[in-house]
Amino acid sequence: MKFKLQLLTIAGMVLTAASALAGPPPPPPPTPIPIDGGLSLLVAGCVGYGAKKIYDKKKKDQNP
Repeated sequence: MKFKLQLLTIAGMVLTAASALAGPPPPPPPTPIPIDGGLSLLVAGCVGYGAKKIYDKKKKDQNP
C-alpha cells in the first residue's frame, strides 16, 4: 500500500511539473485588415485631381 501511494505521489509530481513547463498557449492570429477602405479613397482622390487638372488645362487652352 505504501509503495502504491509513493508511486501515485511521484506520478502526480511528474505530471504537474510537465504541465507547468509546457508554457502558455500561442497568441491568436492577427485580425486581417482590409486594405480596400483607404486605398479606394486614395485612388478616387487621384482620379478627381487628374480630372480637374485636365479640365483646367482645356479651359486655359480655349481662352488664350
